[in-house]
Amino acid sequence: MPQAQDGASSTPPGTDFAFKVLGPLEVLRDGRPVELRAGKQRALLASLLIDANKVVPTETLMARLWEEEPPEGARNTLQNYVLRVRRALGPTGSGAGGPVLTCAQGYRVEVPAGALDLHRFDALVDRAKAAMAEGAPARASTLLGEALALWRGEPLSDVPSERLRREVVPALTERRLGAIELRTEADLQLGRHADVLPRLRELTAAYPLQERFWAQRMLALYRAGRQGEALDCYRTVSELLLEELGVDPGAELWKLHQRILTADPALTVVTTERGAARASGNLPAEMTSFVGRGGMLRRARRLLDGARLVTLTGPGGVGKTRLALRTAAEVSWAFPHGVWLADLAPLVEPGLLDREIAGALGILDQSARPGTQVLVEYLRDRQLLLVVDNCEHVADAAGELLATLLRAAPGLRVLATSRQGLGVPGEHLLVVPPLAVPALEEAGGGGPPMTRSEAVRLLGDRAAASAPDFRITEENHAAVGQLCRRLDGIPLAIELAAVRLSTLSVEEVLERLDDRFRLLTHGGARTAPRYQRTLRGVVDWSYDLCGERERLLWARLSVFAGGFDLEAAETVCSSEGADGVPREDVIDTLAALVHKSVLTAATDGHRTRYRMLETIRQYGQRRLRDLGQDEALRRRHCAYYEDVAARAAADWCGPREVEWLARLRRELPNLRAALDFCTTGPGEARAGLTIAANLTRVRFWFFSSSLGEGRHWLTRTLGLAPDAPGPLRVGALALATWIALCQGDQPAAERFLADCRESARGILDGAAEGALTYIEGAHALLVQRDPRAIALFARARERYRRDGRLGDAHMATMLGAMASALLGEREAALADCRAHMAEADDHRAGWAYSWGLWVMALAELRHGDPHRAAALIDDSLRRQRDIGDRWGPCWGVHAMAWTAAALGDPHRAARLMGASYQLREAIGVALAGLRPLHDAHVEAERVTRGALDARVYAAAFAEGAAARDAVGLALDPGG
Repeated sequence: MPQAQDGASSTPPGTDFAFKVLGPLEVLRDGRPVELRAGKQRALLASLLIDANKVVPTETLMARLWEEEPPEGARNTLQNYVLRVRRALGPTGSGAGGPVLTCAQGYRVEVPAGALDLHRFDALVDRAKAAMAEGAPARASTLLGEALALWRGEPLSDVPSERLRREVVPALTERRLGAIELRTEADLQLGRHADVLPRLRELTAAYPLQERFWAQRMLALYRAGRQGEALDCYRTVSELLLEELGVDPGAELWKLHQRILTADPALTVVTTERGAARASGNLPAEMTSFVGRGGMLRRARRLLDGARLVTLTGPGGVGKTRLALRTAAEVSWAFPHGVWLADLAPLVEPGLLDREIAGALGILDQSARPGTQVLVEYLRDRQLLLVVDNCEHVADAAGELLATLLRAAPGLRVLATSRQGLGVPGEHLLVVPPLAVPALEEAGGGGPPMTRSEAVRLLGDRAAASAPDFRITEENHAAVGQLCRRLDGIPLAIELAAVRLSTLSVEEVLERLDDRFRLLTHGGARTAPRYQRTLRGVVDWSYDLCGERERLLWARLSVFAGGFDLEAAETVCSSEGADGVPREDVIDTLAALVHKSVLTAATDGHRTRYRMLETIRQYGQRRLRDLGQDEALRRRHCAYYEDVAARAAADWCGPREVEWLARLRRELPNLRAALDFCTTGPGEARAGLTIAANLTRVRFWFFSSSLGEGRHWLTRTLGLAPDAPGPLRVGALALATWIALCQGDQPAAERFLADCRESARGILDGAAEGALTYIEGAHALLVQRDPRAIALFARARERYRRDGRLGDAHMATMLGAMASALLGEREAALADCRAHMAEADDHRAGWAYSWGLWVMALAELRHGDPHRAAALIDDSLRRQRDIGDRWGPCWGVHAMAWTAAALGDPHRAARLMGASYQLREAIGVALAGLRPLHDAHVEAERVTRGALDARVYAAAFAEGAAARDAVGLALDPGG
């Protein structure tokens, strides 16, 4: 923070200021008004308060006070006004200066939290938006009411500054209108249509071209039983839009009109707090300011209004992703089922595109169904926006999949980014141009007009982050304009150049770039498109300015997909020798690359993750190929992730198993990249089979709701590695059988099991023998419902233990306890389940213990106390929800339904059966293929149906099936 100068100091405790700009300027000191009679003094203080707690440059203050014609000696006059404002505000209790501070480049007013009405307004609106996203419209409406009550009229209405009135007041007014719109939305969700009608009548009169207010008014009128007036509103706004703008109403207004004409019953549904169904999606929070692009945002929104697939195209680095995310955020209110981002940059296997998108949508499918079918069934009745980013390397596959989804799901809209179109019928292409750069006459005619340029504003904004002392001044504004033109307004190029302004002047940056661009105009590079040459030149220059080790690490780090941590970088990318990067130097080199904006770093939990922008990563890959190290680095990358999966398997059923599951989920893009290398590189399939098998041994595919992907990699690597060691093949076939069994796909399970038996012939190996015995036990339990499964699991456990595979041995213990609970006698079942829980507890294995509770509950339900079973299931569900298990909760809700039936609570049992059906459908598992669980469910359903009238049962079942939070319903004793 800059230090105060000229004797000015921060306001000490004891002096309570309150500042108000949402109306006439008002200042209170210790609750008493402070008079600022002179207009220039009010304009000065208002200019500081709009940017409170930030340094406002002297040039900006002069422009806000005198526009383009400051008087002679304006700087001295400004200092005089500052002195008078300080005197008016008064000294603090200690006699020191007040809140207005003099800083190196200008002035700053220090405003404590809550002392400025504008800050309080923004904070309340942010809390209200969060409440709406959480399905709490009542809380949102209350917060927005508090926020809007802070407004006392037109902002700064008594401040004589045309610049503020032109540039600041409209933006403040838009913020107020946004809050009013959001409060109206909340009130409509709460059924307060009669209350909002007077408000909407005034709003449509004051802002007749705001279609959203007309839509809200039409809906409120319809819900109030005034359908004719609602239709009249549509005719009125249609005429206004045609007369004033020459356009027809947008898609939202037109669809609402059609629904009112047909008296759509859904229009009268009022959302309650508990039943709010609006989903927010998974858009990431913006980390830096969004600069410019107002016209592009409007065009993108307008296209999405009428088109179902809009693809933003343009060269790398032009800002397609950022524009797509901002557009999606601005239209999110129109999509009841949320806005969802699927980033395809880390995807290396086009065949997994459907499962990548399913994962982005949060679909928990574990079935053997094709991924496209899963997506179609999920999307068919939903109204959502899917943002598909970085499609160019899988453009054909993306186009084919999106065409299928759009045909099947009428409520789906897609906003894609790609360097080329996707070739889908009905696709609308929107070419994203570079940012606007200043014209030559602007750069030559003075500084202030040039700041209207989007490129200049971006440069200034990003430079302020890395070079706090940088300012656009009369002395450098011409060079700034030339730099932005030289960079063709490409955002990524501007951001990379801005980093250099911490050590170089604008003129020095220009000199070095000109040298680089001259090189690119010779040879083959001059045939590349202009923007491609520009970006290549800037990235080349950034690369050349890095040290030798930084350049080498940049190239080597490009082998990672999706991100990496320090351990991965040290292991994969370090090397000894004069031309290498020693392991101990990797951390400092990473820090240097972060400082130079080649990498981004974010700390999640206890580990820092590093990531490259895709354009930067692709550049690094080209450099790696030029170095002749591409294949070697991919092999090291594969070996590292083979070791990661092996270490996870070795630690299974131990205190780190939950940590490993979370880590593997973060590393999924890299694990996929390693598996892809193993399936495309000669002689690597055995390593791929080992990775796929170890990931299945630790139940990663179950935990991450991606059983289909696990089966894909196992079957693919098995087919490519016919000469793999016998124990490895036997184990992998046993694991493929296990996945197929859990999916309820018995035909595939029988085929895998037959291959497993054949592969095990003649192999005298403890691990292979244990794997075959284990899967024979699983088949006996889940398919044949044969009590001999208990003995088979016991034998498998002992063989695994002799071979030192403690995690596999524990899984045999778990399945043996389950078999005993479902098929065994009372005393043996309870003893086996207690032994399983004790083993998990001794190993401090959190995931295994959560399943131990569930298995113990089955034993209590069948042989003991159903009340105790309910308590055990409750504990299991809470633990699994806390660790992010996506497989276990489905079976916990099933067991809770069975328990409710056993306890004689048929209404709750029916609701939980509906909830369990919802979860089972979501993960796509066929219960009929899991015979003992199927039988338990059928029996509980028979008891429940026998206790209830058919209509009562159906209503309770439907209530559970529609529950927003099935697990929460099971955990609620009254649910």
